[in-house]
Amino acid sequence: MVAILKLIHIATVAIWMAGLVGLPGLYVQRAKTSSDGELLRLQRMVRYAYLVLMSPAAFVAIASGTILIFLREAFEPWLSAKLGLVGLLALIHILTGLVIIRLFDEGEIYTAWRFVVVTIVSLLLMLCVFFLVLAKPEFSAAPSVLTEPGGLARLFDELNPWRKP
Repeated sequence: MVAILKLIHIATVAIWMAGLVGLPGLYVQRAKTSSDGELLRLQRMVRYAYLVLMSPAAFVAIASGTILIFLREAFEPWLSAKLGLVGLLALIHILTGLVIIRLFDEGEIYTAWRFVVVTIVSLLLMLCVFFLVLAKPEFSAAPSVLTEPGGLARLFDELNPWRKP
């Protein structure tokens, strides 16, 4: 069961991350389209990649990863750091969807510098995730409350206006 779930997780992570790296390259081509037919074809390809391939893969990757955390009882500090990086990748995914909404409006383009920045940031985040997963480094500087289940609730309990006295 765990092996099949890991296979699903790895496959969907690969599809999701490939999309995060590949889509900005398609965005740059928006400036090079000369006819309405080419623009429509590019728009269909971008939307298909985002809606049919990437978004379901991201959902399954995150869901299967969450299930794996509880099946393996992997409550380690490196995992907390990894989840933070995955959260940043999810933020890039959302911003990518917002770009798609506006990119194909009249006169819109995606500049080359944005392509370079988004691609580099995405790749760096992915490399950091891979490093954390494969190396599983020991973090001794992290407070123990960050590695315990329910630790954040105890940490921020004083700030919660709805807490029970």
